[in-house]
Amino acid sequence: MSRATASNGALTLGALGVVFGDIGTSPLYALREAFLAHHGRRLVLESANVVGLLSLVLWSLILVVSVKYLLVVMRADNGGEGGILALTALIRPTGSLKAGGSTRWLIVLGLFGASLLYGDGMITPAISVLSAVVGTSVVSGALDRYVPLISVVILVGLFSVQRHGTAAVGRVFGPVMVVWFATLGLLGASHISDHPAVLGAILPHHAVRFLLHNGILGFLVLGSVVLAITGAEALYADMGHFGRKPITRAWYFVVLPGLVLCYFGQGAMVLNDPRTIDNPFYRMAPRWALWPLVVLATSATVIASQALISGAFSLTRQAVQLGYLPRVRISHTSESEEGQIYVPAINTVLLVACIVLVVGFKTSTNLAAAYGLAVTGTMGITTILLYRVARTRFGWRRIIAVPMCSLFLVIDLMFLGANLPKIPDGGWVPLVIGGVFLLVLTTWFAGRKLTAERMENRFRRVEDFIDELETRHIMRGPGVGVYLGPNPDLVPQALSSHLKHAGVLPRNVLLLAIRTANVPHVERDAALAHDDLGDGIHRLVYTVGFSDDVDVPSMLETDGTRLTGIDFSRASYVLGRETLRVTDRPGMARWREHLFLTMVRNATTADVFFKLPPDRTIELGVQVEL
Repeated sequence: MSRATASNGALTLGALGVVFGDIGTSPLYALREAFLAHHGRRLVLESANVVGLLSLVLWSLILVVSVKYLLVVMRADNGGEGGILALTALIRPTGSLKAGGSTRWLIVLGLFGASLLYGDGMITPAISVLSAVVGTSVVSGALDRYVPLISVVILVGLFSVQRHGTAAVGRVFGPVMVVWFATLGLLGASHISDHPAVLGAILPHHAVRFLLHNGILGFLVLGSVVLAITGAEALYADMGHFGRKPITRAWYFVVLPGLVLCYFGQGAMVLNDPRTIDNPFYRMAPRWALWPLVVLATSATVIASQALISGAFSLTRQAVQLGYLPRVRISHTSESEEGQIYVPAINTVLLVACIVLVVGFKTSTNLAAAYGLAVTGTMGITTILLYRVARTRFGWRRIIAVPMCSLFLVIDLMFLGANLPKIPDGGWVPLVIGGVFLLVLTTWFAGRKLTAERMENRFRRVEDFIDELETRHIMRGPGVGVYLGPNPDLVPQALSSHLKHAGVLPRNVLLLAIRTANVPHVERDAALAHDDLGDGIHRLVYTVGFSDDVDVPSMLETDGTRLTGIDFSRASYVLGRETLRVTDRPGMARWREHLFLTMVRNATTADVFFKLPPDRTIELGVQVEL
């Protein structure tokens, strides 16, 4: 076996363990929820309804996952990186919320979609683990009251292993998911013979007839059908971890066959014995296999949570680099895969939220009301952004883009509309979570922009500074000073403060500006732009992608030395730190200024984020009135 084949196999196995857990555990609850009461009305458990429902599930998997995401959306990647924020970055021309016309609102819409994904990342682990652990009550009703407690213990264990990274998690979880999907297929196949007519669900006209025959109830049932495709957005968000081809192979050869067989088997079984609708997944197994199945299902639901957790990590790094979130500590967990990271702060937030949801809702049925709105909202927003990107960035002709995106949007809006009645019963949860994250994202971006505007009159142009050095006698001492600032055309505040208070400059001065491009990665030969300004002063613009790791000392000691001829191994790094004060000046509302100030105080410091050596880093402060 060649090394490339082995690597592809490992990535495919890892994708099974990380990407497909969410959609792979939907058979635990999707069919059962569809036959529960929908606003006081319940589906009749008859052949036409079961076959029609299975047809809806099958064709949702085909149209949404196979066609929309795998065939179309994942080809609209941003330099190999996926997710709604990567798609949003393709839309914004300069990274500004002040972009003109519809572009501004599309950016805000993309940020809201990203915010909804955080909500999905909180709800998915809670409902998945609850759905698996409830199998213990099928074995013994006495365990029913312990389901929330067992679920919390499992969730704590899941989030505790995240620091080991998705590579390690994928290697462990991948084989488990192979067993899980094989079990799904075997259980389903063993029951299809109970009522072979379910195979007719392959024909799409059964889905259409189901919707027409059941009217408004059939439409509301779509709110449960969408449970079968939750996790589709995670395929796109996790693309940067494993790549499109490994995810596609895993879907067609393992995941899709296992899911279809399982759903069809459940449908055949409930038609043969309607009493099994109370928990059709566990009822498929013989009595002796229930405990092993509960253990396997619990393991699978733990894995199901991984897709959204790792997606939230990727989303956070993108938001930080694009300027929508404050700097947070990000750990790389793989030496070979750049996309595999761990974000402790987000891990803690997700864990606390999951525990609150489990304790608050107690059962997966209660939590199902909160599930669906987040993922369907994000799916619809992805389609809208896809059309703009397809037309403006990839040059798709309107005759292709319009009908294709219109079909996707109609499907998305049908699922979204079917979930809207859930808002009073718990659907408000992901909307509130999404609204809070959107507020955080936009407040940080607007706050940083306002801070820069307030300080702008304090900065001098680099050209004026160089002219001043030629006419003003300034003492120069030994050593190398690196001064970081956001704008390469302006003198960093750190340099102005240093010169004002010390009256002396190092013999070699580097003005370093770090910029983030709207692409995930910037090639090494295009990342640096150097200007020799004379008199020992150099300017370096370091351009990074929104998924790139930023290690300033490492960059300077290699490429920086090559470009400038300066030895940076013992350089001193001088940073500016703003002390912000809330005021009544026009800009932002006072409460948003207070929120921004709180985020600033809790952000990871620049020296840690840029990996600057503590013993050679100096910070000089300045007060800024917002």
